[in-house]
Amino acid sequence: MRITGFHIVAGLLMGLLVVGSAIADQPPNQAPYGHGNDTKLPKGVIGLSLQIGAERIGDPAILYVGMVHPEGPAHKAGLGHGDEVVSVDGTPVNGKRYEEVVGMIRGEAGTAVKVGVKGENGLRELSITRVAGDKLSRGPSGSHGNPAP
Repeated sequence: MRITGFHIVAGLLMGLLVVGSAIADQPPNQAPYGHGNDTKLPKGVIGLSLQIGAERIGDPAILYVGMVHPEGPAHKAGLGHGDEVVSVDGTPVNGKRYEEVVGMIRGEAGTAVKVGVKGENGLRELSITRVAGDKLSRGPSGSHGNPAP
């Protein structure tokens, strides 16, 4: 499935709805963005960010690869912008919350995670070895290696 302008707008709207509701429900001592308390999540990452999208309002949400760190293991394994994440370690992600999927992907640095994706190259499963999050540069803008605008 190709991401169209509509998918991007739908993803942004879903993202705003999710972030907006998360901000409203968070205690004042929690950061308003990210995954709440990141200290509880394992520090091993694969170097990608996910976006939430849907064809139409009311349709089930789909998780897409939003950005891939150019030096990260996800990029080296062949994950690309727009790939749909369908499973993690053989478990379908359909119906799971964003935070659950992030928790499934993260793990101990040096361990592998199998990510099932659907994209221009069809359905495939990639085995990706996690690295310590502090090993990937954040770049000047704080985004996955992308330069500041």
